[in-house]
Amino acid sequence: MDIVFVINSLLLGAGLAMDAFSVSIVNGMNEPRMKRGRMCLIAGTYAGFQFLMPVIGWFCVHTIASYFRAVEPWIPWIALVLLLWIGGSMILEGIRGGKEKEEETQEKPAARVGTGLLLAQGVATSIDALSVGFTIADYRAGAALACALIIAGVTIVICLCGLLFGKRFGERLADRAQVVGGLILIGIGVEIVLRSILG
Repeated sequence: MDIVFVINSLLLGAGLAMDAFSVSIVNGMNEPRMKRGRMCLIAGTYAGFQFLMPVIGWFCVHTIASYFRAVEPWIPWIALVLLLWIGGSMILEGIRGGKEKEEETQEKPAARVGTGLLLAQGVATSIDALSVGFTIADYRAGAALACALIIAGVTIVICLCGLLFGKRFGERLADRAQVVGGLILIGIGVEIVLRSILG
């Protein structure tokens, strides 16, 4: 492994992790008292998907490239639909929560991201990384795996920073965190589609 390969993989990881970073901020805002173990679980989930998607993309290029190329234009739209669903649900929950009485809201535990929602976020924020399979198509299997591992490592660090940042803001935003978070997720979905359209 040469230094250029490592730097390229680090930069690729940083670029791919930006959506997961934004979603991490949202999750931190919604759960300001999140424990360290849970933070590692969330960041690790995103990193796992960021590792898996380029590997799947690389595998598709080397096996079923023609089918993969047919699906590729739909990838940003799938991410948009997932993020619209997650973000819309959060906005509705935040609006409903805001209408409740203050006493009831105080008794309510902080909104936690469930397993299903966390997996949906992981897919939505990493699905565009499938296209990285084309970027690393000329790598051998070992190099492609090493690149994907570096991407995952960068993602963990960036997402932990996002969760810490979100927790800090979550305490200040209180009830509005879910609405703000939902809007951020929808914005990420729109940005992914615009990026793919504008090239």
